[in-house]
Amino acid sequence: MLVRIVENPYSDGMFTHAVIRPPGANFAEGLTTVELGTPDLKVACKQHTAYCEALQRCGLTLVRLDADDLHFPDSTFVEDAAILTPRGAILMRPGAPSRSGEVDAIRETLQEFYPRLDAIIAPGTVDGGDICEAGDHFFIGISHRTNEAGARKLAEILARQGYRASCVDIRGIPNILHIKSGIAYLGESRLVLIDALAEHAAFRDFEVIRVPAGDEYAANCVRVNEFVLIPAGFPELTRRIEELGYATIPLAMSEFQKMDGGLSCLSLRFTPPG
Repeated sequence: MLVRIVENPYSDGMFTHAVIRPPGANFAEGLTTVELGTPDLKVACKQHTAYCEALQRCGLTLVRLDADDLHFPDSTFVEDAAILTPRGAILMRPGAPSRSGEVDAIRETLQEFYPRLDAIIAPGTVDGGDICEAGDHFFIGISHRTNEAGARKLAEILARQGYRASCVDIRGIPNILHIKSGIAYLGESRLVLIDALAEHAAFRDFEVIRVPAGDEYAANCVRVNEFVLIPAGFPELTRRIEELGYATIPLAMSEFQKMDGGLSCLSLRFTPPG
């Protein structure tokens, strides 16, 4: 497997690196719970390129993995394979059996940056998309991909790193696969939340930015250093975020949306320890 590190001389923000992997030729064979049509691979690759350029604009050095054309059609969604914090790396155990092999490539890559890798083990399952880092606190979504055993194990590992964690059961909320389908942390104790999560007791200590009806997909926006990446085509939520003083970068995401993917799914953003 080829890993290419593309240096960026402007990496001086909260994150310095991002692991990315472009969609493979088998992308359309991946898992999805929505009926939005078959993704166009050429368009998906164009959108992924724009996403990578946006990360570089935010000051990140990209760690590029080769596309997997043969085995794992969902592997472009690298976020589900690991959790990276300033204090350590934790390998996930995806809830969909067809995705379990994706972790091997991420393990090999992260060993270049982290002296130790913790891991979720059976019977626990955790998708990285079910984890929202909010400062020193982590929200862990209990979903159809992340089970209670996995959430408990992850909370234990995070506690050893000095973090707090709380679980939020999203299994009864329709139309969201992972908790990060409905939440984003913008820093400054601010959370973007869909209506179905906005009143949850777990978020009572945060300033809530409600997602307008119809803009729910855009709840999966991403704060990257001085910018907020947001799906294109959702002007009302974009306006609300900009009114708080954030600079936004709208990005087309139509082909990834067809495969249950969002902006956060497409990269592992981190600063190597030490």
